[in-house]
Amino acid sequence: MFTAGLIIGALAYFLVRCVLSGIFTVEQNERAVLTSFGRAQRLGDLTTLDDPVSEHLDPEHRERYTYPQLRVIQPGGPYFKLPWQKVHKVSVSIQTLNIAFDPDDPAVNQNGTVLDAVTKDQLNIGITGQLRFKVSERNLHAYLFGVQRPISHVMGYFISILRERIATLSAPDSPVLPGATPGMAGVSINDLRKNLNSLNEQMDQQCLSSAARYGIVLDASLITGIDPPPEIESALAAINTAHNEVSADISTAQALADQRIEQSKRAVEIETMRAEAEMQPLLQLSEQLRNLKLGNPGALTAYLRNTRLDLISRAKRIFLEQKEGA
Repeated sequence: MFTAGLIIGALAYFLVRCVLSGIFTVEQNERAVLTSFGRAQRLGDLTTLDDPVSEHLDPEHRERYTYPQLRVIQPGGPYFKLPWQKVHKVSVSIQTLNIAFDPDDPAVNQNGTVLDAVTKDQLNIGITGQLRFKVSERNLHAYLFGVQRPISHVMGYFISILRERIATLSAPDSPVLPGATPGMAGVSINDLRKNLNSLNEQMDQQCLSSAARYGIVLDASLITGIDPPPEIESALAAINTAHNEVSADISTAQALADQRIEQSKRAVEIETMRAEAEMQPLLQLSEQLRNLKLGNPGALTAYLRNTRLDLISRAKRIFLEQKEGA
């Protein structure tokens, strides 16, 4: 009896431990990796260098961020695993975080709401916005086994690039008031505010290698606000007002100049047409006289005499030139 009960108990344990607990499923927004004694199932000798995920890495970083390609279990099931195997599931849905959030210390950056940065003119500013990301299915090894805290790594990577871009951003075509010096307080903030879309696009481009580095795809950076320190807010408002006034005056002067140029062109066209109209009878008369001379040279002399007599008959006064000695 004891032996039979031991065998039945062993079979029941095996059934629960190896069969029932070995069945698992993968949700639609999940991907899974199976490990045996801690080693993930790999796709032969393939690495991330053989996959397009690494195409955005610099040549000097390609050897550093080389991870094996893993066998990824797709959504569905039921799947079966052995007792010495372990299932690692990750969500591949898009997630959103505040760009000021610090996974290691949520209390920093004003409780994860405003990120501090320094502009080119050495001015401390506050940045607000969001970061969208998702786990890269093509590089699950980096996310699961490459780094201990991948979210912390990718947030630090993103913030370092963002601060570097803000510290070096300049706009050569930015208007400067008379007497002002390049890089004066507020100018770089205005440039940043006017180029938020461009800044977001640059961040997206420069963060394309995050999937190969940490197994996380930065879907989009949405920087929505850049605010100066409160103590210079009034100075910045005054500078913006002055810039707006100068821009308005320049626009008004340009519009007035364009209007006057257009009026001058129109006046030239009118006078040109008037002169051409006055020239037509003279050209026709010249043609008639030329034909008259060619037909009968004496007729031209008679025509000039008759024309002179007609002019003399209509004149009120006639001045005759008297020759000397006459």
